[in-house]
Amino acid sequence: MDQHNTNKIKTKSYEDQYRQQLLSVWEESALATHDFLTPADFKEIKEAVATIDFNDFDVYCLLDGDMLIGFVGVTGQKVEMLFLLPRYFGLGLGKQLMNFAINELGADKVDVNEQNKKAVKFYERLGFETYERTDKDDQGRNYPLLRMKLKV
Repeated sequence: MDQHNTNKIKTKSYEDQYRQQLLSVWEESALATHDFLTPADFKEIKEAVATIDFNDFDVYCLLDGDMLIGFVGVTGQKVEMLFLLPRYFGLGLGKQLMNFAINELGADKVDVNEQNKKAVKFYERLGFETYERTDKDDQGRNYPLLRMKLKV
């Protein structure tokens, strides 16, 4: 699994030239981690993500050379998006992106799909705890969210 040289991986502010790569990373990552979504919901969400202007968020990309391999997006103090190419899972890069969001962007909140058990455990390991649960996601779909906040 250590076929990647994590020394040459750098964090860089989002630029529109990364848009297609970012959308590809979102799709690969979501397919690998959101297996609870119905195909119709996934298609609908993918279409919605394609309309996002990522300049509206504080988005930082993780680059391995010229290749975008992950990204984190923050609005206010909330992590709105964190995605990584599946082949880079388990190398500490998601944690690196979250630490950047927490330490550099002041993020201390995140919403996570309750069915995404690995993500819930990931955020708990980073010190987040659930303070609220919703029955539906923010678009009204039947995917409960856990609203989490960094323990102080």
